[in-house]
Amino acid sequence: MQWEQLTADDFARAVAESGVCLLPMGVLERHSTHLPLGTDMLNSHRIACLAAEREPAIVFPQWYFGQIYEARCFPGTVTIAPTLLLSLVEAVLDEIARNGLHKIIIVNGHGGNNNLLGFLAQCSLWQQKPYALYLAGGLSPERQAAWKAITESEFHGHACECETSVTLANVPELVHMERVPQEPALPLGRMAHVQPSFAGISWYANHPEHYAGDARTASAEKGRRLVQLRVDQLVELIAAVKADQATPALESEFFQREASLRQ
Repeated sequence: MQWEQLTADDFARAVAESGVCLLPMGVLERHSTHLPLGTDMLNSHRIACLAAEREPAIVFPQWYFGQIYEARCFPGTVTIAPTLLLSLVEAVLDEIARNGLHKIIIVNGHGGNNNLLGFLAQCSLWQQKPYALYLAGGLSPERQAAWKAITESEFHGHACECETSVTLANVPELVHMERVPQEPALPLGRMAHVQPSFAGISWYANHPEHYAGDARTASAEKGRRLVQLRVDQLVELIAAVKADQATPALESEFFQREASLRQ
């Protein structure tokens, strides 16, 4: 059930039926020379919609605000100030809950969001919220093994065989396979002299063209199989979240104890 496609009355019925909202998150950024700027957003939203068809949930509209400062040097990237970004995501989560959806699963399609979303989840313990927030994780070990068996290239990361295949499966009309670079993009190691460490410029240091991997062996058939693995994993998570009573109870217990310190 896609939020923006429902009437107000149908939306109210969907809230009562599912109680869960999926918030797929992506960004607008360069994906080498052959994938669209909205790759992360398009793929995460499509996977969320496919999962919600099997385990009913309301899917929030396509979301393209995230952490992508490392791509500000490329055309088409959209970024907003860090404090505004965090406030914006929190405000949207509040609005989702105000509409009656008290369990929210973020389905992240962009690796650069990982630190942001982890911090966002921790921020939910700053002030009690009328919702429980879940971050969809990676694949189970069995599905990770299946994923690896489908792919041919050894190094993956961005606009690679995996991401290109998934995009070919979801929006083939937006993929330009004739523009795929003829050489794989491996890490340049331009900050290897200060390892192990992390800096804001670390990604750019390794991948200045925003390409990591080898997309030449990508195919729509591989993509359909990879998408199925992700959808299967998400379907299981939605069902588990619907049945979950522990997280809301633990959060209530936590804030009761926190409040008692202020009495």
